[in-house]
Amino acid sequence: MTQYETVSTGAGEARITWYAGTKPWAVLALGHGAGGGVEARDLQALAAALPAHGVTVALVEQPWRVAGKKVAPAPKTLDTGWRGLWPALAGPGLPVIAGGRSAGARVVCRTGRELGALAVLALSFPLHPPGKPERSRAEELLGTGLPTLVVQGGNDTFGRPGEYPEGPYELVEIPYGDHGFAIPQRAPLTQDEALAALVDGVTKWITGLR
Repeated sequence: MTQYETVSTGAGEARITWYAGTKPWAVLALGHGAGGGVEARDLQALAAALPAHGVTVALVEQPWRVAGKKVAPAPKTLDTGWRGLWPALAGPGLPVIAGGRSAGARVVCRTGRELGALAVLALSFPLHPPGKPERSRAEELLGTGLPTLVVQGGNDTFGRPGEYPEGPYELVEIPYGDHGFAIPQRAPLTQDEALAALVDGVTKWITGLR
């Protein structure tokens, strides 16, 4: 069952789309990136698959997207929006796994521990801007203080799996995937197979948190 909820935050009105889990034991909150919304293929795949595993999925639209703006605000404003959403995410009374893709992954890495998240899921964490490895954001990822899973495309220009520093997190690589987990037609892996691998990796990790 899908339900929609509008939440007022210090950054404006945000929206949550709820996908109720079967006998839920946890909530996975998923924020989107700076270049798109909750229609992203990885977010949709997880929202479709995880409820059967007892995980209620909450797809979160940040206020700037709800307001119809094209450009994401500064990280501080994104964090403000996420903090304002947290009481609604925790409302079902279940442990909350803080997740997001790209800019949304950075938000949950920065705020997860402070908000009392069970763990952090970082999809396509933007380790650095494309072509600028010297501008590393590894500190955000390494400083979560929580169980953390990174899911990264093998061809992500924001940071390929081999570029990641050692640290207290797990990493699942989606071969040939770009920043949006799109797979080139010539790859020996289909788009459906790539998304199945992503869902499988996340499901195994989440199940291990129980």
